[in-house]
Amino acid sequence: MSRLRRNTIGITMGDPCGIGPEVVAKALATLPSSIRTSARFLIIGDDRVYRRYNPKRKGEGLVDLRNMPPQKLRLGRPSPESARASLEYFQYAIGLLKEKKISSLVTAPVSKEAVSSLGIPFCGHTEYLARAFKVKRFGMMFVTDRLKMSLVTRHLPLRRVAQAIDSAKIDTTLSLTHETLQKFFEIPKPRIAVCGLNPHAGEGGRMGREEVTKIIPAIQKARRRGFKVFGPFAADTLFYPKIALGYDAIVAMYHDQGLIPMKSLYFGDVVNLTMGLPFVRTSPAHGTAFDIAGKDAADPQSMREAIKLAVRLAPQVG
Repeated sequence: MSRLRRNTIGITMGDPCGIGPEVVAKALATLPSSIRTSARFLIIGDDRVYRRYNPKRKGEGLVDLRNMPPQKLRLGRPSPESARASLEYFQYAIGLLKEKKISSLVTAPVSKEAVSSLGIPFCGHTEYLARAFKVKRFGMMFVTDRLKMSLVTRHLPLRRVAQAIDSAKIDTTLSLTHETLQKFFEIPKPRIAVCGLNPHAGEGGRMGREEVTKIIPAIQKARRRGFKVFGPFAADTLFYPKIALGYDAIVAMYHDQGLIPMKSLYFGDVVNLTMGLPFVRTSPAHGTAFDIAGKDAADPQSMREAIKLAVRLAPQVG
């Protein structure tokens, strides 16, 4: 494969026993013509698996790793073989990125539990990519046309969230969010709202001190740099559309605080965008959905939006 000549989007197939191959095939088949003609698409996976969902495979290339033994393929039932295959798709894509043979990456879902059971530490695509490219400042932003949300902490048990949050992490997330909104979404002076950690944003310290000791100092520091940052606000009202849509992005303190309202309001439209990488990486905002794998029930909308966003943002990297 030669070095890329135009916008080339790599798409990893995800766990072959989940819905990844299905939503990739459906999403590519239903892309608007304007998107399809503006980029080249290269699937990284196993052709024998992918052809279950797209027998003719027209309009996209495929790197066939042939690493999923057919006798081990049980749709809806993850296995060590499917976990290893999904990780190998991802690792191969990283190699293509480093060789500049693809310009951007869209990742279908993998099972963190299944990959970790192989004895390989795996917190998720985001952290793995940051290590692979030696990136220290990175984060997760969840994107829709109407609202964007980024996280201070990611995949942590709830009991560890308060201890993990500090002013430095909040400051980094605010900076990354501000930079991403300016660079990718062309918002010159973004307005960013910040969630409190505790109910009612701590009520001035009467219901938790994290707002006073960690969140407010980070907001004040961002304001001194000229950022338009507001809060902290009670998270139970901030996501109400009449309030939320007055801001360009919301910064949430932990995973479910931000993801529950985002997915409740905009589930099929939500795309996960990794902030801070030297290339564009997106993914659908759902998991492997093993319970519906192979039943032709998977909705490709979030994957389709992830591909569209990757195509849209890729030319702005550099």
